[in-house]
Amino acid sequence: MQIFLDTANLDEIRQGVAMGVVDGVTTNPSLVAKEQCKFKDRVLEICDVVQGPVSAEVVATDYEGMLSQGREIAAWHKHVVVKIPLIPAGIAAIRTLSAEGIRTNCTLCFSLNQAWLAAKAGATYISPFVGRLDDIGNNGMALIEEIRAAYDNYGFETKLLAASLRHPEHVRQCLLAGADVGTLPFGVLKSLFSHPLTDKGLKAFLDDWEKVKDLV
Repeated sequence: MQIFLDTANLDEIRQGVAMGVVDGVTTNPSLVAKEQCKFKDRVLEICDVVQGPVSAEVVATDYEGMLSQGREIAAWHKHVVVKIPLIPAGIAAIRTLSAEGIRTNCTLCFSLNQAWLAAKAGATYISPFVGRLDDIGNNGMALIEEIRAAYDNYGFETKLLAASLRHPEHVRQCLLAGADVGTLPFGVLKSLFSHPLTDKGLKAFLDDWEKVKDLV
């Protein structure tokens, strides 16, 4: 499973890339707004840091507007993947952009039926939102399992990008369910390294080293 960072913060992205485990980045208008920067400038800065897919979202909601914005955004950099909402006009735009060889990330997916439509349209990625489904009392991880099974049943090539992952348990379950990508806030990525036994073991090794280092 690939790791994408879900952020528009350059410091977080640089730290993640330095860890050697980050494969790409997903952004959205809300994440860019937090950084108080120009959208295109920040996308290009991210592309310079990350040697992998960088999802950048359209803000139009009509077919022609999404096509126009999608083509423009895709031309910014070879790493850019055009992020498009899962609405009827969005699915139509994904079909057209995919036919033109433009990679797309279909976002705001909350059901298997929606994921099926995105795959039929040729989306490069589908982004089901696990945490947001949990927030309303649904089982977000069950959707990941359903999409994986359906895509495998029918041979769809759309990659399953698990989004809105809130904690390490979400990540663990996505690994077991066969998600192609997990997109994580930087804080969740850092938490994957943590285990109390790792900390305890490292402290014991270092304490013992202090006892014997002068004997080496």
